[in-house]
Amino acid sequence: MSETLTFLIVKGTLVLLVTSSAFMWALVVIKGVQLWRVAREDRHFAAVLEKVSRLPSPHDVGAHSGPVARMALAGAEAWEESARTVGDGPDRLDVRRDLLERSLRQQLQRERRSAEKGLPVFASIGSTAPFVGLFGTVLGIIHALQRIGVSGSASLDVVAGPIGEALVATGIGIAVAVPAVLAYNYFLRRLKSRLSDLEDFANTFVNNAIKSAFAEDREQRRASRPVSVRREATA
Repeated sequence: MSETLTFLIVKGTLVLLVTSSAFMWALVVIKGVQLWRVAREDRHFAAVLEKVSRLPSPHDVGAHSGPVARMALAGAEAWEESARTVGDGPDRLDVRRDLLERSLRQQLQRERRSAEKGLPVFASIGSTAPFVGLFGTVLGIIHALQRIGVSGSASLDVVAGPIGEALVATGIGIAVAVPAVLAYNYFLRRLKSRLSDLEDFANTFVNNAIKSAFAEDREQRRASRPVSVRREATA
């Protein structure tokens, strides 16, 4: 390998590491803004939801945004659709509940895929940056050995420059990898916390839907009871 080619590869390695670092920090800013916006949307929707005493309908949640609002919209649409499509029968409520839980699980998976965007980039940069830096270090040492062979001297003046460049490559690789790993762990922890909150909301929505269905059945029985009494009296 020629000295010029080795020098260019070392410089290219440094450029790659710096570019990866800039991309990683830009992604950190984007993910941070995304988390802030999602938290604000969820707080706003929670405040709106507290004012609704009954099970929310698609009309109540359709104008709102955010993961919790989308979960509520998916659940409300599935619950209303099941009321129209599921026929009467002893297992009517169980079928409606299964359809509701399936719709909520599908929406939860969509929210998971949306929230996971960018995390593989952090993981890839954090795991590969030290090796890229080590690659630059090895080539820097090769460059130093080539200069020693050309000059015929192993003095400090000949060796210090290439060895210094090689160590810089290692240092940059570590400096890029550490923030990437920290960012990955932070956003992964926030992702797990958000998904846990969405699962709790989904369970609460299912329970409220079942309670609402029982309340509707109870009101229907109360409304039909006087009718039957009057018929018996007439007879």
